[in-house]
Amino acid sequence: MSSSLESDLHQRHVETKNTETLTSPPPSTKVPPAPTTEDDDMEPLPSQPSGASMMTEESTIQRFMQYCDGSLSAFDPRWRNWIIRGIFSWVMILGFAKLVSMGPLVVSIVVVLIQIKCFQEIINIGYIVYKSHNLPWFRTLSWYFLFTSNYWLYGESLIQHFGHMMNKNNFLQPLVTYHRMIAFLLYTSGFVGFVLSLKKTYYLKQFTLFGYTHITLMILVTSSHQMIQNICEGMIWFLFPVSLIICNDIMAYMFGFFYGRTPLTKLSPKKTWEGFIGGGVSTLVFGFIVAGFLSRYQFLVCPLEFDDETGSLKTSCIPIPLFQKTVYTMPKPFSFLKRTLELYPFQLHSLVLSLFASSIGPFGGFFASGFKRAFRIKDFAATIPGHGGFVVRKSTIFCIRLKYEIVLLGSFRLSNHNGFVY
Repeated sequence: MSSSLESDLHQRHVETKNTETLTSPPPSTKVPPAPTTEDDDMEPLPSQPSGASMMTEESTIQRFMQYCDGSLSAFDPRWRNWIIRGIFSWVMILGFAKLVSMGPLVVSIVVVLIQIKCFQEIINIGYIVYKSHNLPWFRTLSWYFLFTSNYWLYGESLIQHFGHMMNKNNFLQPLVTYHRMIAFLLYTSGFVGFVLSLKKTYYLKQFTLFGYTHITLMILVTSSHQMIQNICEGMIWFLFPVSLIICNDIMAYMFGFFYGRTPLTKLSPKKTWEGFIGGGVSTLVFGFIVAGFLSRYQFLVCPLEFDDETGSLKTSCIPIPLFQKTVYTMPKPFSFLKRTLELYPFQLHSLVLSLFASSIGPFGGFFASGFKRAFRIKDFAATIPGHGGFVVRKSTIFCIRLKYEIVLLGSFRLSNHNGFVY
């Protein structure tokens, strides 16, 4: 009896041991630790970039805006903004007209100054949004690259238009001869300086802001350079496209303010289809009229050249056929009104340019709106009351919208001016 009981207990013990062996997890294998590097403490980019903490430096302008709001407190906020925008729109238009009357050199200098202001606004956003206060040499290198880009591009323009005169000067002659080599060495020095400034804690931020700076330079410096190139070819190539964009911006705002009901894009909720269409039609009419007015004046249509005899710049010439009046036969459906029509060929080209400005131009504003939304900021700056910073309001000079127009204008200028180009 006792032996059978012991045998039974032994059997159960064996079965239990076997069961534990079957159900027990396999012996743990040592997992090698993840490879580590000395850059584990590298600071990441902000997951949600925000410029909400940006401090604007234009304290005087802020105080002025507070004064305007107080003076117009009897009006609804919507109309208050309309009045302030309207006043400063006229101030900018009159200021722009005064600059044009002062000649191409003054306009070129102002273009460069506004470009520098735009660069400062955009770089400040990157500096604050990416919390770059501890980055070594970030601002210094950004401004250095701006100087280098301007030296290269504007030097090319000066050599192209005034190289003959500059070669006569003993000091300027070597700068003309070795201009591209100097520009290359300047950029290479900046590149080496950036590499030497790298710190392991900030690698990701430094390379991100390096790209941020170069994209800013590509948009701003190349656009302003093309603008100055157009000024040298004749003020009309600067004045006309800028006038188109100003007209389109103002009329789109007016139509949208009074008749806007249908939103155009989520990037800019205040933009409406009514404003877009009204601005487009107004720009077509405005462009046709202004093209005829500007084509009359030699100092607007003639290229900027240096006169060796007088030792000064001149803007007089025999206008090219594009700016000489031509008689056109009216199409049959309209011939009962008038058989012939005398126009400047540039007026017909202006219809295509105006259509381009009114349809593609607003996308420069949408681009700026998307940029502001990405960085959660209201405006690039508070430089112009009611309008924000130069980046948005002066997109007629620097934004992508005008860059496309400059390319289009160039194709017209280099084409056969006796015919149409489509």
